[in-house]
Amino acid sequence: MSDQTSESGSVGAWAKRYYYANRAAVEAVLRQQGIGSTQWALLCELISNGPTSQRDLGRALHLERASLSGIVATLIRKGLVEQAPSATDQRQKLVMLTDAGRAMWSAVPDPFEEVRGVALVGLNTDDIATAVRVLRAATERVEGHTFGT
Repeated sequence: MSDQTSESGSVGAWAKRYYYANRAAVEAVLRQQGIGSTQWALLCELISNGPTSQRDLGRALHLERASLSGIVATLIRKGLVEQAPSATDQRQKLVMLTDAGRAMWSAVPDPFEEVRGVALVGLNTDDIATAVRVLRAATERVEGHTFGT
């Protein structure tokens, strides 16, 4: 088996290794701010879209209701978000940034941009585009295939 197809030299192995290294670096950047990556993603969603129902946040972030409830509760305790009943559906809760949440967002560097700045510095843009194209195609093929039937 060649190095390109062996488990340790495969595209999948390197994609996984980069994912874990990237995730650890992002978490380290955010730890300095006292938040985790999922909390940051929720704040990012609110910055981008304004007040959002908790149900829509769950869909956007691909989170189960129980997980999202815990994350929102933590951000409320930190004073970064607040909840209010929806004007159109009293059963739904809107989540919105507080002034402290907006201030924190302004102070927090984009952790993904910071990590990309280290990871991709000096790499040829054509090489980066090729890597993205290969990983996108492989991901789409795996997601589109039915395994185990």
